[in-house]
Amino acid sequence: MRKKNLLVLIHHHLLGQGFAAAAMALDQETNGGLRRFEVCDNIDLEMVLMEFESYHYVKFQKYPKLIKRSSETAHCYHEFLLQERLLKPLSGFSGLSGEMKELAAIISGDIYLHNPNVRWEDIIGLEDAKRLVKEAVVYPIKYPQLFTGILSPWKGLLLYGPPGTGKTLLAKAVATECRTTFFNISASSIVSKWRGDSEKLVRVLFELARYRAPSTIFLDELESVMGQRGTSLGGEHEGSRRMKTELLVQMDGLSRSEDLVFVLAASNLPWELDHAMLRRLEKRILVGLPSSPARQAMISHWLPPLSSTGGMELRTSLDYKMLAEGYSGSDIRLVCKEAAMTLVRTVFDSLESHQECSDITVIQLGALTTADFVEVIAHTKPSARSLMGRYTAFEREYQSV
Repeated sequence: MRKKNLLVLIHHHLLGQGFAAAAMALDQETNGGLRRFEVCDNIDLEMVLMEFESYHYVKFQKYPKLIKRSSETAHCYHEFLLQERLLKPLSGFSGLSGEMKELAAIISGDIYLHNPNVRWEDIIGLEDAKRLVKEAVVYPIKYPQLFTGILSPWKGLLLYGPPGTGKTLLAKAVATECRTTFFNISASSIVSKWRGDSEKLVRVLFELARYRAPSTIFLDELESVMGQRGTSLGGEHEGSRRMKTELLVQMDGLSRSEDLVFVLAASNLPWELDHAMLRRLEKRILVGLPSSPARQAMISHWLPPLSSTGGMELRTSLDYKMLAEGYSGSDIRLVCKEAAMTLVRTVFDSLESHQECSDITVIQLGALTTADFVEVIAHTKPSARSLMGRYTAFEREYQSV
């Protein structure tokens, strides 16, 4: 009887705190037996716990210790704090009402619940960008005592540059290393066809970020949300103007508050951004094409001197001088993949025509040479080299590092 009472109290407590999924799972594990009971008036699990604590204090002159950390290591403790923030029920969110509850649930679906597992050392090159992102996002949380007064943390940072240079990868590193609540927001997250919902979604986004602080709001493809106002052909839609205004107002609110909420934005077309948004993104960092050492490191990573793939050994012998100049990181990965594929193509005919010798473990591949690599580069054009002039001009006008 006591165990049944305890289960009913737990089920009632979960529902009261907004953990509807957990309550449903508990009910299913008891084959629906909990639905046949309800808690008596003026009784709940929290009150029972308070009564026990009072009794324990009267008897032993101290309060009972009910829980302890599973590990005292700093890493586990930070993980515990992050999970505690992510598990905070929306019932405690002060901005919640009938309509806002649905909008908050939509925004909550864009929170990173799992670690992207991208470390700073996993990003090849981009040393200046990594340093500046750490200064803006990581260090203010790690060393808050240093960021006071004139050194108060920045509230917004823009990563801009050609596609495929590592902007989103930097954002994933922030999500991995900072252990903040990470909101991965795109245009589809905050743009609604229903009148008035877009600006409400923006408002709920920032209120949720404060509720689950410290938080990072990552706005990907920012130009699709915050293009220059009044420049659309035929006039800008009223709903779009209201959403942009609300986003600017919310960012103004961040700059005047002590909330640990940071806005990280990425754009491939920074010259299309509204100037008011550029002013609010205090740090603007060009994530450009990789340097020669970075290109060499990338090619060595994707095409090491000796690697094994699908049971076959792949050997490479490359001269890195001037290889892949003007190519982005994603371009180089594509070139390396295509270069490796040129060797594999040479064995397809043999595999198809001699079924009895189709065991790939006995296939010997030749070595990939510099000439092979250059041949692939000649037929794989860079995706953004022609735009670098515009990015450089934008940097000269709006650089803030």
